[in-house]
Amino acid sequence: MTHDHDLVLRPTEAQTAAALNPPPGRNGGDLVVESLQGLGATTVFGLPGQHALGMFDALRRSQLEYVGLRVENNAGFAADAYGRVTGEVAPLLLSTGPGALMSLAALQEAAAASAPVLAIGSQVPTPGLGGGRHGYLHELRDQQASFRDIVKSVHTVRTASQIPSAIAAAWQSALTAPHGPVWVEIPQDVLLAETTLPVVTAMDATPQEVVPRPELTAVAAHLLSTASRPAIIAGGGVVRSDACGKLLALAEKIDAPVVTTFGGKGAFPWEHPLSLQSWLEDRHTTDFLESADVLLVVGSGLGELSSNYHTFAPRGRVIQIEADAGKLESNHAGLGIHADARLALSALLETVEEREDPAAAESVRTVLTQVRARIAAQDLTLEQQVLASVREALPDTSPSFWDMTILAYWAWSAFDARHPNTMHSAQGAGGLGYGFPAALGAAAADRTRPVLAVSGDGGAMYSIAELATARQYDLPVTWLIVDDGGYGILREYMEDAFGEATATELSRPDFVALAESFGVPAVRTTPESLSEDLAKSFAEPGPSVVVLPAVLRMFAPTHL
Repeated sequence: MTHDHDLVLRPTEAQTAAALNPPPGRNGGDLVVESLQGLGATTVFGLPGQHALGMFDALRRSQLEYVGLRVENNAGFAADAYGRVTGEVAPLLLSTGPGALMSLAALQEAAAASAPVLAIGSQVPTPGLGGGRHGYLHELRDQQASFRDIVKSVHTVRTASQIPSAIAAAWQSALTAPHGPVWVEIPQDVLLAETTLPVVTAMDATPQEVVPRPELTAVAAHLLSTASRPAIIAGGGVVRSDACGKLLALAEKIDAPVVTTFGGKGAFPWEHPLSLQSWLEDRHTTDFLESADVLLVVGSGLGELSSNYHTFAPRGRVIQIEADAGKLESNHAGLGIHADARLALSALLETVEEREDPAAAESVRTVLTQVRARIAAQDLTLEQQVLASVREALPDTSPSFWDMTILAYWAWSAFDARHPNTMHSAQGAGGLGYGFPAALGAAAADRTRPVLAVSGDGGAMYSIAELATARQYDLPVTWLIVDDGGYGILREYMEDAFGEATATELSRPDFVALAESFGVPAVRTTPESLSEDLAKSFAEPGPSVVVLPAVLRMFAPTHL
């Protein structure tokens, strides 16, 4: 018989010798970067500050690639995108107080989008901890309390020997489904103090699998097998768990139409006969989903946007597969299955019975025809032309990152993300300034393909400083800025609600001249030349900016 305590790995003679004679000049910061390397990190994002200098000094003694942004919130957005496109943990190194707090909006987006970001922040020296008023620079009474409501888990360090275990626990938390941001906090003196601890080698932080309970998948399979009008809503969890192939196989096996949420773009082939695409903000789609006698919801909590602003009221049985237990039945009662989407879909595929429904594809065509007719009646040719030009120019496998702007709102519903995990936006938390720094993070993950960022002029001003980052690291990002003279969507909202807009009009710089002052090539385009200008930018190495002066309008909502 073998007991767990018999499985302790015995060090080799070489390992013992290395452990007994660690290299001199190391500090707590070295334990941080060694832990990250031991867990498999290759790239870190961040911005230095006084209390965090121990970590940043240690970077030069490591193999980690550092990408430094100009604003902590933008560094958080870059880490978020890196985590999304790679599925790996994205370390984010931050300083204390203002530097740490500046990342909160980005970490909220990472939490909403389930992006695995490992934020490591410094703290005031240990004598200043405990809530007293000692007057240290950047001092907060309880810094971690500011993060606790946003991140998945908080991990505090008070001694050097705690650093590797705290980082490993945070890493495991970030990668356990649902993915999400985590916070590690280390005092300045712990980071700076010399250490004689051995060099951290390979570490294990294997995420826990969220496995479906078999009695639940058995019931779900029976309901789907015997349904008359099944339908599927596929959310971001399908993409994150790499379950798109499983979803396609299941939909075809039971002839079920599929609609993808805005966070699940690319989870199902856009032109497939069973694809309802992503027209969730349309009453025709809502009506169709309500009429399903069995509705399978995979990797979505059916929140505000996915439920047509909570007007969706299913009349049939709902089966919800969700890795975040807190989202199960949070909006609609049903059979809740707490599980990773890939594992649950695999179980369903093994047990569901094949069903044929020749009417399914015809019903999909009917809904899409109704949707197109509704849009066609609203004189929105310019908007559709601009979106089509972006799609034409963007290489199929290139990722795109969309800020909170009218063109992005169109893209949520109407853009064909031709590959899974290629279209991302800030629609989780809904903060401005996401598009450009997020695109930089994705480009840092893979420099072999161009990346698109889309912003309005208002959102672009949040990220202008990162033109310097794009140039410094020569990142292949094309930034499309749609300049409509203000906060365009808020202008529409206010005009519709109050008859007049207030505080939405903005003075803007000459974006072309501004980009060129950073050494980033830029061009002013028109709707007619947009596709050509974007294609030229994608073909050139390094960053570029394309400015489109245009006032776009949203299609009429159907939830009011």
